[in-house]
Amino acid sequence: MATPVRVRIAPSPTGEPHVGTAYTALFNVLLARKLGGEMILRIEDTDQSRSTPDSEQKVMEALNWLGLDWAEGPDKGGPYGPYRQSERKDIYPPYVDELVAKGHAFKCFCTRERLDAMRDEQRRRGEQPKYDGLCTRLSPAEIAEKEAAGIPHVVRMKIPETGECRFTDAIYGEVSIPYATIDMQVLMKADGMPTYHLANVVDDHLMKVTHVARGEEWLSSVPKHVLLYEYFGWQPPQFMHLPLLRNPDRSKLSKRRNPTSLSYFSNQGYLPEALNNFLGLAFVAIADGEELMSLDELAARFDPASVARAGAVFDLTKLDWLNGRWLREKLTDAEFKARVFDWALLNGKLDGGLALARPRIARLGELPDLTAFLFRSELGLKKADFEATKNGADDSALILEKVSPMVDTLAEWSREAIEEEIRRISEEMGRKVRTVIPPLFIALTGSSRSLPLFDSMALLGRSIVRQRLKQALAAIAAG
Repeated sequence: MATPVRVRIAPSPTGEPHVGTAYTALFNVLLARKLGGEMILRIEDTDQSRSTPDSEQKVMEALNWLGLDWAEGPDKGGPYGPYRQSERKDIYPPYVDELVAKGHAFKCFCTRERLDAMRDEQRRRGEQPKYDGLCTRLSPAEIAEKEAAGIPHVVRMKIPETGECRFTDAIYGEVSIPYATIDMQVLMKADGMPTYHLANVVDDHLMKVTHVARGEEWLSSVPKHVLLYEYFGWQPPQFMHLPLLRNPDRSKLSKRRNPTSLSYFSNQGYLPEALNNFLGLAFVAIADGEELMSLDELAARFDPASVARAGAVFDLTKLDWLNGRWLREKLTDAEFKARVFDWALLNGKLDGGLALARPRIARLGELPDLTAFLFRSELGLKKADFEATKNGADDSALILEKVSPMVDTLAEWSREAIEEEIRRISEEMGRKVRTVIPPLFIALTGSSRSLPLFDSMALLGRSIVRQRLKQALAAIAAG
């Protein structure tokens, strides 16, 4: 009897869900449909310093918005749970102990200072920085002495000193990577949490994952994973590494240059069907005129061999074209109206905007001017808009540059947290907060008179605020 096909999407809940997560999830959904299998959702939150419940919730909301469903996960349970790695912490130590007992892993007591100095010296010599194996030479007595003294340690895996790892990737074909280029990866951190590499392999095995489809950035890590499968005596899955999404100029897709958060696309009024359609064209072979495809149609035409190793181009112009066709050709009048209302109500923008506007108007006719910024795709700002403020263009740019990083660093995106952080930034700049706010009003609302700034930023959401600050800075720079 054939082994049931099981694929997984395993995002890390750090920051906002990226369009690359949707790209990978869509491939897995289509692969599962093609092979008659099922997809599971696993939250890889071993990085406790960056993982947040809010990010996890947003991942699930984004995938649900796209209609990319899963059979098992932290919200649904299943026979192989828990589906959060942080809740599986007690599962991993026996596997680490097994590797150490078999001689495939070792305890490393090196300090951060020693490791930094070691890598600096390796870079100075023009070598690839990696662990030098010092603690592999400790005797059992020395290890016991260090443990008795309470010296913290991690557990690292051993890597063959010679030879190469050969494996077959369903996208890249036959791959060979010399072991000399592979670091002695930390498997268990000093706090008892596993690293991605150990947890990933153990979980994929225990959850009976048969096909691992993920981004190409993990291709160089496959030798570590293959070795772990060998050390445990397990059958590895079929690996499939998807080329990175690229900008039209072939550069790597990055939020520093372009919008990449899934919430940006939902807030801008893109249809989830259109975004799936756009991303799915990378996985099918079609002729001109066949671009408009539903999820079912993509599944019927899905072919991993169609994936170009050069990477799919994320062209917003083409996405706009596809989204426009979906709006015009795929929705009835009633469906179009329903989608408009759903979009207006998304993330509480309409309700929140009306609540904020109500005390500030004398006539309903004032509402469009006061609240339009919450729904507009572009504000069309010019340098002159900032020159007209008391701050002027140059000081406005300075303020926007100081505020921009908070979009990614603020742990909680709420009115209170935003106000507290902007007040902190104002104090750091030696300014009163009222002198910092005017350029932000222009950048985020397009007007010097609008709804309260901090409330507006909370309603707009991180992804829109990030993009508008970026566009405002670009407008000032363009002159």
